[in-house]
Amino acid sequence: MATTAELADRYRAIMPSFISPLYAEPVSIDRGEGSYVFDYEGNRYLDFFGGVLTTMIGHNNPAVAAAVQSQAGKVMHTSTLYLNEEMISFAEEVAAVSGIADPRVLFTTSGSEANDTAILLATNYRRSNQVLAMRNSYHGRSLTAQAITSHRGWSTSSHSGLDVHFVQGGYRLRSPFGHLDDDAFTNACVEDLVQLIDMTDSGGFSALIAEPIQGVGGFATPPDGFFGALGKVLHSEGILFISDEVQTGWGRTGEHFWGYEAHGITPDAITFAKGVGNGITLAGIVARAELMNCLTRTSFTTFGGNPLSTAAGRATLRYVLENNLQANASERGTQMRERLAPVCDASPHVAELRGKGLMQGIEFCHPGSIEPDAATSTAVVESAKDRGLLVGKGGLYGNVIRITPMLNVTEAEMNQGLDILAGVIEALD
Repeated sequence: MATTAELADRYRAIMPSFISPLYAEPVSIDRGEGSYVFDYEGNRYLDFFGGVLTTMIGHNNPAVAAAVQSQAGKVMHTSTLYLNEEMISFAEEVAAVSGIADPRVLFTTSGSEANDTAILLATNYRRSNQVLAMRNSYHGRSLTAQAITSHRGWSTSSHSGLDVHFVQGGYRLRSPFGHLDDDAFTNACVEDLVQLIDMTDSGGFSALIAEPIQGVGGFATPPDGFFGALGKVLHSEGILFISDEVQTGWGRTGEHFWGYEAHGITPDAITFAKGVGNGITLAGIVARAELMNCLTRTSFTTFGGNPLSTAAGRATLRYVLENNLQANASERGTQMRERLAPVCDASPHVAELRGKGLMQGIEFCHPGSIEPDAATSTAVVESAKDRGLLVGKGGLYGNVIRITPMLNVTEAEMNQGLDILAGVIEALD
């Protein structure tokens, strides 16, 4: 069996230079069990990142493993050209929890592809290539998804047939409106949206796509009702609203099943991915029928909705609902906030603790300022790893740590992880 050091050398020799391990001394993952992973040397880590919010209900979850094994013994692939009960049943189940009236569902293989599809639908439906997106956003790796991404560190191309305009969003720490209270902040962003449309509309914007809480953007979180207020402007102009729920869906925010539900608005389309398959490649879009059915040319997806993936998706969704994991996300999220808030308030290195439920981030800045301090965030991530805790990193300047335990994390596991993280932050001084 290979060692972690040997795998690191092989990784660097064969993988492209634009991807890299998270840690200076990379962590290998040989196997997982619940909230823990084990490297090739047998070292155990408490996983509070879940492969970037993807292993949502625990590693080696018995319900998901059994569903995948059972389906693998029957048929693993069919494509949308053939009927399969797993694909159709899961589409019905996603539609039922979406909150969208008369919905249609298409499965894809990634969040990037799901967001591509959403923009494809919106631009065809509205007959316009003009799109609104949020500042500090991230929507994926494809050319279309990159065009609607407003995050310099993750923007690799400006080539696109879209005319994209970026709206002031929920990253309040660095917003020109950040000093305002919630209502005034929201109103200022609405006024900015109105002016942007008045100045740049070339025949009608097709859609606004937004993450209810920005993921790669460091869990920037707008006030509740924010997108509902923007939505009134969108509705008056006939502009569609697409909610990118790749990271906020399936109860992770605790207080709601979808991130959009905090805002008094129902989207025209929802995109989803990551946790929906608990690690299996699975993503998709659910949209109202009139929008989804607007394409007049034939299309299909080879791997989207294959029975192996949708069997995993059905087992994951069933587990979330039957075990009321949204409530657990709320309770454990409160536990996280109550433990970390005093530590963050006392630290001169922390500018902000933000997020909801099991999706919270800590932004590190140089003491006495909001100048980003990526070195300190990196040191926190590394030190937490050395103590047995895995957390993520993000933010516009790479100075935010992202804390996203499994939805079924226990109170004891949370205490263990939070004790480690609090100790790391307190040791900075």
